[in-house]
Amino acid sequence: MGTTGKRLFGYAMLYKKPILIALLLLVLAVCAELTGPLIAKRMIDQNILGIEKKWHEVDGEQPYAVQYDGKWYKREDRFPEEDGSGQGTTARVLQVERSYYFLAGDLQFEGGKRTVTGNELTVTDETSGQSAVYPVTKLTTKELYAFYKPEVPGLLRLAALYFGLLLLVAAFTYGQRLMLQTSANKIVRKMRNDVYAHTQRLPVNYYDNLAAGQVVSRITNDTEAIRELYVGVLANFFTGTIYMVAIFGALFLLDTRLALITLPLIPILIAWIIIYRKFAAKYNRIIRSKLSEINAMINESIQGMTIIQAFRRQKETTKEFAEMNDYYFKYQNKMLSLNSITSHNLVNVVRNVLFLIVIWLFWGDSLGALVTVGVLYAYVDYMNRMFAPIVGIVNQLSNLETARVSAERVFKLMDEEGLEVAKGRMERYKGDVVFENVSFAYKKDEYVLKNISFHARQGETVALVGHTGSGKSSILNLLFRFYDLADGKGRIVVDGTDVRDIPKQLLRQHMGIVLQDPFLFTGTIASNVSLDDPSISREKVVQALKDVGAYDMFMQLPGGIDAPVIEKGATLSAGQRQLISFARALAFDPAILILDEATASIDTETEAVIQAALDVLKKGRTTFVIAHRLSTIRQADQILVLDRGVIVERGNHDTLMEQHGKYYAMYQLQQGSVQPA
Repeated sequence: MGTTGKRLFGYAMLYKKPILIALLLLVLAVCAELTGPLIAKRMIDQNILGIEKKWHEVDGEQPYAVQYDGKWYKREDRFPEEDGSGQGTTARVLQVERSYYFLAGDLQFEGGKRTVTGNELTVTDETSGQSAVYPVTKLTTKELYAFYKPEVPGLLRLAALYFGLLLLVAAFTYGQRLMLQTSANKIVRKMRNDVYAHTQRLPVNYYDNLAAGQVVSRITNDTEAIRELYVGVLANFFTGTIYMVAIFGALFLLDTRLALITLPLIPILIAWIIIYRKFAAKYNRIIRSKLSEINAMINESIQGMTIIQAFRRQKETTKEFAEMNDYYFKYQNKMLSLNSITSHNLVNVVRNVLFLIVIWLFWGDSLGALVTVGVLYAYVDYMNRMFAPIVGIVNQLSNLETARVSAERVFKLMDEEGLEVAKGRMERYKGDVVFENVSFAYKKDEYVLKNISFHARQGETVALVGHTGSGKSSILNLLFRFYDLADGKGRIVVDGTDVRDIPKQLLRQHMGIVLQDPFLFTGTIASNVSLDDPSISREKVVQALKDVGAYDMFMQLPGGIDAPVIEKGATLSAGQRQLISFARALAFDPAILILDEATASIDTETEAVIQAALDVLKKGRTTFVIAHRLSTIRQADQILVLDRGVIVERGNHDTLMEQHGKYYAMYQLQQGSVQPA
């Protein structure tokens, strides 16, 4: 068992009690079901065909005795074993074609070809050519029934037992399937929760190189394929294995020769599974991977539908999707061909070849001497019963490989190094932030920050300005610990403590952030402010909205602050989404507040509202502002001007304007009156 198999087994062991009970019920169901052919064999050989056994004349009426032609006869197997006395002359009841005949006497030899001419029976041994002639009397239907009548109660008892076993099988099978499928659903629920929880522990940089649709595919499609492993594959493999073991046991009890003829089925099935898995594993990896890519493209297309339609890229996007879908279709067809070749058709071929071998070996006049009709019936019944689970196993090989590949993908995601969510709360720090000679690269040796040093004191507002790619957002990514500094590349200190010594979740407890493109979750305006955090009361939500000057605006909407918000807040304006995001940050009362170009997509009037709120709220709170509109940061305590990862100027607005440097040029350009430096 590989690593993947061991981990799947580990998940199954979390619910081992119901699974073991289900397997016990399965064993009971199989045992009860496999008793059926033995009962049928007894009914055929003893109660139905047993009429051709020797009959002995007895004195008068007694149990199992039959009256014929004024005399009483009793079958030889109905005499008490310990008492063979009282057996008179021998008689026989013999079937020739569809008629039955009474012979007052015994046959010279058993078996052979029977023919009747008039009242004479001729029995010819085709092997030796020897024949014998006997005087016989044809039995009427009433006379024949008299010989069968003693067997009717036994037949009814066996039929009742058979029916009772069928009811037991139905009850055991129902219990087994219910418990196994319920356990499978619980296993996959647990696994899906674990996978999703792990995605919350993964660092932000993990998602930089993985499309959202691929993660979605692993959490949904791949775990659903694993569910089929526990529901379908596990049940069929256990059922098939138990059936085969039980049937081979029954065959050895029934007839050792027939059991030995059937034994080669086991290595054939094992070789079958090995060959199938060799090809199926390859196809399934491609299929599951391509399905993830299709999901990723669909997700990306939906999110970027505005751009696709605005730039008339529908045909190109559709063509790209069609190519991807055709590739997926190609390997699905390969998998389908493999399943068609190695499934039900091949099982039928193997079964029919086996039946031909048995008929060839046991065919001839001596058939009755070699195996009885009842044994042959039971053998055919057992074979049909055994090949049904074999078909089940073979048909589940596809699901087994799909589940195995899906499990590999899920566990690969879960094996990505993540951080455990820190428990408890951290006392609110003051927000004194120091960057000491910080250098940082997303890719090796491609530094986006170079020897950055500055000190943001508690309650100060620090503005970061510079062209795109100058490193502004990277500074905040490091502060939030979305990324960490490499050893020897400087350090970042909050209230005298290196941020790497503070658990990420506890560090972020007292940080708030407003992004340029705010993200809203499906819910309400109020739930997007509080993020359903129980520590954020309704009163705090209302106060935060009032502080940013948005409460009255939202109360005019149908439902007020309980108005529904659909995915990403598509029904709200950019300004409204930004105000909700701003209120969200304030509701958590952060020690450090970060505004990442928060006013870039807001109209001038809304910006003025936010600026007014900031003047009140920034007291006692360290605020970092990334802004393209330099007019919004005139009141900042420090302005850091970055260029290609280096701080080239620093100071407040007035100081930087006096320097007539880079900041001065940028400010004048935005004011529309460029003057010579």
